[in-house]
Amino acid sequence: MKVAMKGDFCNPNASKSGTHLPLLVLPRPQNLSIVPEKHFPFSSYLIINNNYNKKEFPTLRIRAAAEECNSTTNVTSHVKGSGTTARGRRLLKIREEKRKREFDRLHNYPAWAKVLENACKDDEELRAVLGDSIGDPELMRKRVEERVRKKGRDFYKQKKGSVLSFKVSFRDFNPLDSYIWFELYGSPSDREVNLIGSVIQSWYVMGRLGAFNSSNLQLANSSMEYDPLYDADKGFKVMPSSFHDISEVEFQDNWGRVWVDLGTADFFSIDVLLNCMTVLSADYLGIQQIVFGGRRMGDWEEGMTNPDYGYKYFKI
Repeated sequence: MKVAMKGDFCNPNASKSGTHLPLLVLPRPQNLSIVPEKHFPFSSYLIINNNYNKKEFPTLRIRAAAEECNSTTNVTSHVKGSGTTARGRRLLKIREEKRKREFDRLHNYPAWAKVLENACKDDEELRAVLGDSIGDPELMRKRVEERVRKKGRDFYKQKKGSVLSFKVSFRDFNPLDSYIWFELYGSPSDREVNLIGSVIQSWYVMGRLGAFNSSNLQLANSSMEYDPLYDADKGFKVMPSSFHDISEVEFQDNWGRVWVDLGTADFFSIDVLLNCMTVLSADYLGIQQIVFGGRRMGDWEEGMTNPDYGYKYFKI
């Protein structure tokens, strides 16, 4: 049997007399067997004859074994260095929980709470109101509602009066037994209730002490260019005039009232009260109208004294 080696060729169509390249014909060795190539893991070497592997190619087997060992070592090192230790897993879990909390805070946090937190950067009063409630929307809501109830809805405006003058009317006003009604622009805060109540209390104290007595106005028409003279004996002998009684100052929503008995005081005491209320309305709280007399104004409900329904009062 003849074998043609790789690198030679023959032309099957050439004639016997044609020119062609010579072929190299080798006899088949008795002990040589051609086996299909066999690839071993981690090795690129081809073993031709199993009978000659152990004796004639020991170096190839050693190198193949060394390469296989090195490859196994590299894979093992890669597995050990993956960071899947207990400490690594704990840190990964903590980071994941922190990321989830941050996501919930950004996507599920109420928009109004974010507005309040940003406003705290520029408003010291609001920052003091919220205190340690920042981050807890429900607690923030309670703090703000409490602040609004006590001090009003406006966080920034310092002068809260009205630029419009209030209306004054009389409805069967009896100086000895009548109500004086006050209509505000909105439901008053606790601070505004105290402010109105304090003004009326001061007015009553002055009337109780006889301040509104037109029979003793010695300096009303005197000139201050020269030192005026005051007759104390005349003032002492004048018939006293004073207020007799007054009730609490009550509020239901935006309406307030106070019952008065002006006693023997003169009517110019009403002028004094209106002068005080004019400045109070312009600079502090805003009054729509003042009514002298009448038994019922607006939506006033007799006997309703529940603070949950907007009832407030000032004790004189």
